Parts: sequence; structure tokens; C-alpha cells
Amino acid sequence: MIYYKTEAEIELMRQSALLVSRTLTEVAKMLKPGIRSLSLDKFIGSFIRDHKAIPSFLNYRGYPFNSCISVNDVVVHGFPNEEELKEGDIISIDIGVIKNGFHGDHAYTFAIGEISQPIVQLIRVTKEALYLGIAKAVAGNRVGDIAYAIQEHTEKKYGYGVVRELVGHGLGKDLHEDPQVPNYGRRGSGAKLKEGLVLAIEPMINLGVKEVYTEDDGWTVRTKDHKTSVHFEHDVCVRKNKADILSDYGPIEAAEKANPDLFSDYQTADVIVQR
Repeated sequence: MIYYKTEAEIELMRQSALLVSRTLTEVAKMLKPGIRSLSLDKFIGSFIRDHKAIPSFLNYRGYPFNSCISVNDVVVHGFPNEEELKEGDIISIDIGVIKNGFHGDHAYTFAIGEISQPIVQLIRVTKEALYLGIAKAVAGNRVGDIAYAIQEHTEKKYGYGVVRELVGHGLGKDLHEDPQVPNYGRRGSGAKLKEGLVLAIEPMINLGVKEVYTEDDGWTVRTKDHKTSVHFEHDVCVRKNKADILSDYGPIEAAEKANPDLFSDYQTADVIVQR
């Protein structure tokens, strides 16, 4: 069942989404070679609780951490651990919060230090695809229009692997609501989009093949060929003429650029990235 939100509920969801953005901004300031993802996870849990919210992911279907921190060939659901981050690592940080009864859930991919041009392009193109998908999240379109826009830009234009097993989703009082939002599909297919529908749109794009596998921990998803994967996610409300992005990459990107240990020169096309 699809749940549509009232204007009051949408504003509560915006608060939840923006708390995730604030948390990711603080994490962006901390990232550097030598830091351990487990220490980042502990900070994330404390920061969320200090702002009178609850980490959505902790104990969700048994998940044992406050956040998902996925490095290099880990697509999503990576376990924070004691391994030190190093120069050249690609790290996706996915965070959820429950505030005022509603979830916020979004993610950002960072690069530690200098990275190769193929990875620079993968990060840039994945972020562009996110915004191309968001541009289709308007009333009257269908879920397949979002999916097609993401697949067209990443797989058909650049030959990247678009993960099939993992998808975006509706968001609200539950972390995962209907409808599912794949990153591949046909235009004009799927559920019709109506005002008040809140979606977590999240392209997960691989440098190599689209195939993935799950480790024995039951959570960590890796690319089958062990090439890098990139993940971006925004919380978006469907509107009549233009999607309403509830989360905010602005402060995250500012912190990313201000941190000398992070690579930030992606030259993402301004015509695509419209907040």
C-alpha cells in the first residue's frame, strides 16, 4: 500500500531528512586516512541521539550498527569496523533517523585523497543520475520514468553496472514503504506518482558488472568483480511541477570541499544538479 503524506507530515519528514544531512556534514569534516569506520559509526549514533532522534538502522531486522559504511567494492550495508581508511578509498555512508515519528534516510559517497579518473567519473555520473531521476519525480509520471532516467545515464551512456537486487523505496513512518524504486526500467511503467508521495531515490552504480553477492554476515553486499561501487541517495517528495528534495547535499558538499583529505573536484554538471 502506498501512503501519501499531508503537508504537515512532509515538513516533519523534512526535519528528519535534514538531520541526516547535518550528520553526514559532520562526518565529512572527520574523514581522513587512518580513521576507523567504527569510530564514525559511534559518532553518528551519538550525534543523532543528541538531536533527540533515533538511528533508524540500529536493530532494523537485526542490523547491529547505527549506519551503513561501505568501502570500495561494497555496494551497500557495509559493517563499520576497526580497519583504517586509507588514501584512495571510496566510502559510501548511509544514515537513517527517526524523528517525530518519521524516517529520514539518505547517503553520500566520499573519496579519501587522490583517486583515479575512472573513479572520478563514476562518482560524478552517479550523482548526476540521482538528479536526473529526481527530475522525473513529479505528479503524473511513473516510477519507471525515474528508473529509466538513471539507467539511461549510467548504463546505456557510460556502460556501468546498475545493481538490480537493491532499489530505492517509499519512506515515511516505516523505513521501507511502497513503492519500490528500481534504478533500471521502462519509461511509463510502474506505479503512477501522485503529490505527497515521499521516495528515497538511490542509484547504486558499479564501475564493472552489475552482479553483486552478499557476504556470510547476511548484510554486506559486494560487487561480483570487486570493482568500485558508488551510492547516492536523496529523500524526495513528489510535487506537481518539480520534485521537492527534503534532504540537502549543500552543507555536505561544502564540508567535503573544505576538508583537504577529501577529493571534491567532480565538475558535476550544474544543469543537472539543481537543488
